[in-house]
Amino acid sequence: MSDRETILGVDVSKETYFSITKKTFERIENKEKSFIVAVNPEKIIKASDDDHLKELINEADFQIPDGVGLLIASKLKKGSIKNRITGVDLMMRLIKEANEKDKSIFLYGGKPGIAEKAKENLLKRLPSLKIAGVLDGYVKDNDQIVDTINTANPDLLFVALGSPRQEEWIIANRDQLNAFVYQGVGGSFDVVAGNVKRAPLLFRKAGLEWLYRLLREPWRWKRQLALPKFILKVLTNK
Repeated sequence: MSDRETILGVDVSKETYFSITKKTFERIENKEKSFIVAVNPEKIIKASDDDHLKELINEADFQIPDGVGLLIASKLKKGSIKNRITGVDLMMRLIKEANEKDKSIFLYGGKPGIAEKAKENLLKRLPSLKIAGVLDGYVKDNDQIVDTINTANPDLLFVALGSPRQEEWIIANRDQLNAFVYQGVGGSFDVVAGNVKRAPLLFRKAGLEWLYRLLREPWRWKRQLALPKFILKVLTNK
């Protein structure tokens, strides 16, 4: 049985937080590299008209369903994706597992000072966590970036450059990097640093983070149209 489904030509993993964490750390022990990309309705709509983006997503080892719309689409297709996996929550689970298994992490990306603040907050929660290094996303010299990360020699690398730039950077550089796990995490450093407030747990459990953001930032309404557009596209492509 396949461990993923295809929605509008884009692969989506049928994983849970537990299974993806377990598989990822098994791959570390086997010296295998893992590339994790978050997939949501907006990204799939773009990928359905952009072969480069579609190939980029499908090249990943794990395409996590970061959006309730993907669960709805899977149900409409009589699929079996039942677990929403958010990028920031998966990142935190991988970090906690890294702490328990004595593995090191590296935070690359974000505005100057954000990764450093995220590091401080992570160490408050997990004092024994091995943070090999941090680097903001405004360094221009790619050779310097690669050398800095390799010198730190982390096991897990979290990249916060925005999508799809972060995924393109991972694919372009992972063969020359020593890390085993590569996850594009978008604005997750801002959340960990305390600069961005997440939706209350009740909204998150109900898959209604989009509604919370819309209520707080009503000017985002055009972006929220991606969900009904996505569902309509799935229905017409059944």
